[in-house]
Amino acid sequence: MTSTSENRMYEALSALFRPYACSDSPGVVVGIAQHGERLYRKAFGMASLEHARALTTATRLRIGSVSKHFTCLAVLLLCEDGLLDADAGIGTYVPELSRAGGAPTLRQLMSHRGGQRCALDLALLTQGLAIPPRGATLAAQIRQRDENFRPGERMMYSNGGYHLLSLAIERASGMPFDAFLQARIFTPMGMHQTASIDSDMTVVPGIASFHLPDGNGGYLRGIFPSKEILGEGSIVSTVDDMLRWTAHMHGGKTIGTDATWAQMLEMPVFSSGQRSHYALGLKQTNYRGVELTHHSGGVIGGTSHMVFCATHGLDVVLLSNGALDAPIDLAHRIVDIVLADVLSGDGPPMPARASAHAARLGCYRSLESDAVYALEDRDGALTLDGWLCAGKPLPLYPIDGSPTNDVAIEAGSDGAFSVHWGTHNAPDDLDHLRIAHCGHAETFQRLAKPPLMTADLAAAVCGVYESHDANARATIEPDPADRNALMLRMQGSAGGCDYRLTPIAENVFGMAPIAPLGFIDGIVTLSHDPSQPMTTGFRIDTQRSRRVAFTRAVGSWD
Repeated sequence: MTSTSENRMYEALSALFRPYACSDSPGVVVGIAQHGERLYRKAFGMASLEHARALTTATRLRIGSVSKHFTCLAVLLLCEDGLLDADAGIGTYVPELSRAGGAPTLRQLMSHRGGQRCALDLALLTQGLAIPPRGATLAAQIRQRDENFRPGERMMYSNGGYHLLSLAIERASGMPFDAFLQARIFTPMGMHQTASIDSDMTVVPGIASFHLPDGNGGYLRGIFPSKEILGEGSIVSTVDDMLRWTAHMHGGKTIGTDATWAQMLEMPVFSSGQRSHYALGLKQTNYRGVELTHHSGGVIGGTSHMVFCATHGLDVVLLSNGALDAPIDLAHRIVDIVLADVLSGDGPPMPARASAHAARLGCYRSLESDAVYALEDRDGALTLDGWLCAGKPLPLYPIDGSPTNDVAIEAGSDGAFSVHWGTHNAPDDLDHLRIAHCGHAETFQRLAKPPLMTADLAAAVCGVYESHDANARATIEPDPADRNALMLRMQGSAGGCDYRLTPIAENVFGMAPIAPLGFIDGIVTLSHDPSQPMTTGFRIDTQRSRRVAFTRAVGSWD
C-alpha cells in the first residue's frame, strides 16, 4: 500500500467517524489492524456525560455478547482436559434442570440450537429493568415446562443457555467463571485490561459509563438488570486487548488445540438440512465476496462489534457506550474502505425495493404457529417487521437466482429467514406467502383490517392471569389513554412492566411496551372455553420465548 493510498484510507475512516466526535454525547472507540499493523486506533465522544470524561483508547467497555465465543472456548478447553463433553446434555452438569430442560447438548446451546426459552427474555418481559436476586437466572430456566422448539431443529438466540454453560464451566473446573477465564485465556494472552464482571453495580476502574436515550433528548444510566452476568455477556475489555485477541484467532495459537479451533468455526446443520451461519459463539458470513467472522454485543446503553477477515488479515473492533445502534453496519463501512480493492460489486448490498412488491405489503399470520409478521416499506426498502422482530425492522434482500424474486434477511442472531411469495402451487397468490426460519417453512395468510375494540371484548378479556413458567401475574384492564386498546400490567418477582394491547386479528393482540424502558414486544393470543363467558387464558409469543401460557386466576371470573 502506498503512502497516498494510506492517507486516502485514513481520511475516509476519519470522515466515517467524524459524527461521533462530540463532547455532549456518548461515543465509540475503534481499533483497526491489518496483517498485525495498526491502521486506525481512536476514541470519539464521552466516556461519562455525568463527569464530563472523554473516551480514550485505553477505556474499558463491556463487549456484551461478543463474550460468548470466550465461553465456548472455555467449554472446549475443559473438553481438552476431559472434564466436559460438548455432546453431553446440559443436565449432566446442571442436574437441577428438568429432563427436557437438560436435554440440549452443550454444543447445541453454544450454537443457540437448544430450543430453550431465554431467561433474560422472560425477565425483561415480566419485570423490565428490575434487578432480580442472584440465582434467578437458573431458577427461571428450571421453571420452564415448555420449550421454543426441539433441540437441533432451528436456532433462536438464548442468553439463558449461555448462563447454563457458564455454570457447567464452574462446576467442572471447580473455579468461578471469571477466575477460569482469567487463568486460562486472559492472562496467557496478555489481555491485562480484560475481565469478566458479573454486575454493573460493581465499581470497575477505567470502565466507561453506559448511556440509554431517555426519549427526550437526554440519557439515563445504563445498568444491565442482573447481578450474575456470566458467559452470556460479562466481559469488559479495551480495543488493544481485543485486537490482540482477534489476531490470535486467525493466527498462531497460544490457547487451544487445532481441533478445538476447528470446532469453534464449524457450522452446524439444522434438522431441515439447512446449514447455520452461527458456529460456537461466532458468525461466519460472506460480505461482498470476502468471508467475515464476527459477532455483535449489546448491553443496556452500549453496543460492540468484533470482526476479522482471515484471508486479508483484517481485524476490526468497535466498542460503544451508547452511540451505535447497529455496530455491524459501521463495521461493514470499515470493510468497504479498507478492503475496497478486493471487494466485489459497486457498494454494499441493497435491500429489495418495496415498490417492486407493493401488492405484497401488509400483515400476515401463520396458519400453523399463529405467528404474525408484516411486510413494510421503510424508506423505500422492503422489510420484515412486526411484534416478533423486537421493534427492529429487518431489511430483506433479493435471493440470487430466485425465479420468483423471493427475498431473505441477512443471517441474523435468530437464524436465517427467507420469504417466498404465494404458496407452492400458486406463487402469484397475493394473499399468502411462506416464511422459512432455518429452512422450516410455514404458510402465512394475509390479515384483513384489524378488528375494533368493543366493550364486550374488553369485558371478556379484562382480569387477572397467572403464569407458572414466567413466574408472573398479568392484569388486563382498559387503557385510559387509548379506547381502542387494552393495557396489560405485568408483575414479575422483582418488578413490573406495562404493555399496550392492540387488536390485530380475532383473539390476537399486538403487545408493545408503554414505558420507555420496556424492551419486549410480542403477540398475545387468547384462549376460550365455550362454556365460559370470559377468556380463560392467553399465551405470549416474543422474539425469543414462545407459547408462554397465562391462565385466569382463581377469583378473577367476576
